[in-house]
Amino acid sequence: MNLDSEIAKIVKANGAILYDTEVTQEGKETIFRVSVTKEGGVTLDLCTEISHTLSPFLDVHPPMSSPYRLEVSSPGIERKLRKPAHFQGAVGEKVKLKVPGQDRLKAILKSADNKGIVVKTAHEEESYPYSDIKTAKTYFDWK
Repeated sequence: MNLDSEIAKIVKANGAILYDTEVTQEGKETIFRVSVTKEGGVTLDLCTEISHTLSPFLDVHPPMSSPYRLEVSSPGIERKLRKPAHFQGAVGEKVKLKVPGQDRLKAILKSADNKGIVVKTAHEEESYPYSDIKTAKTYFDWK
């Protein structure tokens, strides 16, 4: 059984799409974070509904052996990009990347396929295979 695909089915049954799952540490607490998206936006009520549906499933099929807290939320306006589908869904948006030879590259994501991305910087278009991208996220200009 693939846990993410089972979680995706539960999320879809609640009218949303699974964006990502991650395990993160905040202080001494371990959090299993499930990020979901939905056309028109994600509400607190939707997150609560998904959490109530997902929790019994995770009681039977825990994502880890140690204690954790389940958190269901939207990935937010500034979201991590880790999978090709994330990049493909962010085409046209502003992104921040960490790639070899650059500390923080800010650009517009022009295209993405299953091999890599093309971004437009202030000076030119640049291509990167996913293997060269250390971190990536969308960003919003709060000006």
